[in-house]
Amino acid sequence: MASLPNPSLSSGLSESRKRTDALREALATRVVVADGAMGTMLQAQDPTLEDFENLEGCNEVLNVTRPDIVRSVHEAYFEAGVDCVETNTFGANHSAMAEYDIADRVNELSEAGARIAREVADSFGARDGRQRWVLGSIGPGTKLPTLGHVSYGTLRDGFQANAEGLLAGGADALIVETTQDLLQTKASVLGAHRAMEATGLRVPLLVSMAFETTGTMLLGSEIGAALTALEPLGIDMIGLNCSTGPAEMSEHLRHLARHSRIPLLCMPNAGLPVLTKDGAHFPLDAEGLADAQENFVRDYGLSLIGGCCGTTPEHLRQVVERVNGLTPAERDPRPEPGAASLYQTVPFRQDTAYMAIGERTNANGSKKFREAMLEGRWDDCVEMARDQIREGAHMLDLCVDYVGRDGVADMDELAGRFATASTLPIVLDSTEVEVIRAGLERLGGRAVINSVNYEDGDGPESRFAKVTRLAREHGAALIALTIDEEGQARTVETKVAIA
Repeated sequence: MASLPNPSLSSGLSESRKRTDALREALATRVVVADGAMGTMLQAQDPTLEDFENLEGCNEVLNVTRPDIVRSVHEAYFEAGVDCVETNTFGANHSAMAEYDIADRVNELSEAGARIAREVADSFGARDGRQRWVLGSIGPGTKLPTLGHVSYGTLRDGFQANAEGLLAGGADALIVETTQDLLQTKASVLGAHRAMEATGLRVPLLVSMAFETTGTMLLGSEIGAALTALEPLGIDMIGLNCSTGPAEMSEHLRHLARHSRIPLLCMPNAGLPVLTKDGAHFPLDAEGLADAQENFVRDYGLSLIGGCCGTTPEHLRQVVERVNGLTPAERDPRPEPGAASLYQTVPFRQDTAYMAIGERTNANGSKKFREAMLEGRWDDCVEMARDQIREGAHMLDLCVDYVGRDGVADMDELAGRFATASTLPIVLDSTEVEVIRAGLERLGGRAVINSVNYEDGDGPESRFAKVTRLAREHGAALIALTIDEEGQARTVETKVAIA
């Protein structure tokens, strides 16, 4: 016998969709203001070691032991006039929670954090009829997959548990924030997508990167590489938070404003921290933050703004007053299609020459590379890649296919090494779908898959379908060949038809 629908569940889903639709509309038409720092305000209330369940510094545990403290922070920001608050779940991910030996509580703490923020947002909305929203915070964790600290799959699954908890607790959007490693960012985004698929809830997915004073992310990624790698992942908004104050973010925002197809966000620290005998002090006052955010909205067309470390309800109160009634500046972005390594982007269109793909790191095309791979001389394989970089290649073809070898293991080894050793994007070249997957799960940039065709048709179980699913999942580019079940196209007409 079929089960009867649950009226309360249907009603809840309907309300969630209404809130999400309203948030999308607000982000498309005006400036939406988020909150500021969370951790410092929690710590200022002197929670006890018992409050932390003897897990000192694990702020996410307060979602279940001291929801009153967490609630008070959300209330302070809503009193300041912000439109949305972030959940107290920045560390509710596998790598951070594993350090406290509570990785199994990621979902529980995420849901609890979202539920507190949801209740506060709804209570303020009930007072004046103005919609407030909850942004589900997905922090970076403490491990860098590009450096081999943790596997991509472990991170991805942990982020999925994080996102599922946030959605169950009532988050209206998910924000992957303070990202420092592009491969970690991609794992977070895919985990969030899988969570939405599992729960049936589609909410805006935002990505916010942390750039150091050096001008790059922690592992050396330039802003162009980050945009090229992340924009194809099906995200709704991109921007910056943490690490620096607004002054250091201007050039990065300028690049995003010129090239990003999707809307922009910015949540800076209150300036660069100054170390004092009492700890870090953030020097930018409320008026300074308001000045900067007003200029960013006018100059770069930002749709979502807020604050990060060192910012207070007073900072956000002045930001709200300053941008009230402002409409984000119109942008006319000029996207630059291309691929990216961890470090830099390489446009597909070269102004002065054809695009050159170095193929000496192909086990089928280079005897020298194949022998080095078969003998496990990985440093020699890397040096062959560097030789091609020095000789002017634009991308590197990596093929490990060889009869009798474990292609997945070889690709995992070499793609992991190339990820940090090569400044150029990688072209993953294999006839095996799992080998391509292994490469994609080691590369933080935007890879190219070589190649797809219709040799076995285009049905749901064809190689074409499997590879294109992988490409969408990881935001990879594709080389497509005009081949179908009849073989290589020989005439212009057949090539066009297959293309």
